[in-house]
Amino acid sequence: MTDTAPADHVIGLARNNALGAFLRARREAVQPSTVGLPADRGRRTPGLRRGELAMLAGVSVEYLTRLERGADRRPSPQVLGALAGALQLTDDERVHLLRLAKALDGDGTACSTSTPPPPRPALVTLMDQLARTPAVILDRAGGILARTPRFPDLCPSDVRNVPRFVFTDPRARDTFPDWDSVADEWAVRLRAATELGDPQARLLATEFALRARGDFVPRYERATRVPAWTGAERWTQPDGVTRTWAYEALGLPETDEHRLLVYLPA
Repeated sequence: MTDTAPADHVIGLARNNALGAFLRARREAVQPSTVGLPADRGRRTPGLRRGELAMLAGVSVEYLTRLERGADRRPSPQVLGALAGALQLTDDERVHLLRLAKALDGDGTACSTSTPPPPRPALVTLMDQLARTPAVILDRAGGILARTPRFPDLCPSDVRNVPRFVFTDPRARDTFPDWDSVADEWAVRLRAATELGDPQARLLATEFALRARGDFVPRYERATRVPAWTGAERWTQPDGVTRTWAYEALGLPETDEHRLLVYLPA
């Protein structure tokens, strides 16, 4: 074994459990008094005990131990959001935690970042026929794969993912007068897609749990019903006029559960 082999081994171990190592380091850096816990002169470990962090985050000590040791590498968005809040992470630390969560999937392999294939020609032709109607083709995680020329009449043209717009873009609350109900529905859709195994939906839910702070996690926890893909929404359009639009989302065959979402004047 060469001199560099032990170092390479240690670095490899740290990389393989980067998420757990980060959570432990942040736990040990938190002073109990900053989270409302009494100082204890007999404390043998720096920062918070595992039991204290588990109590603050609403998880079991056993589960937190598995996370820190790398035995569980797929914490739910709710758990990551709760831990970030209990650890009082800064915005930069939340971004770092998000990147660690994105770095590996449940099998320890890099997550795919490949660009989804464009809609097949027949769907492009269908969108051309809907040119005078606001419509989009969405993937399961709400990513916009195609849009008609009228869709920017409702939604800003730079939006590439609808739930990311809803939960992280300040313009969304002006765009949707009924933002709470729209946010609830997108939480339901993301949770359904995550539980059906969509990796992009899971990454988005994790991102929102960390970045949207208190807005997202309670909605996601309540999101146990079947998504509604028909209904009505009020949009305040770029011209400042608020209108109600009926929407229908049609499942597209021979795709990865893509949907054609069409808006019609109510």
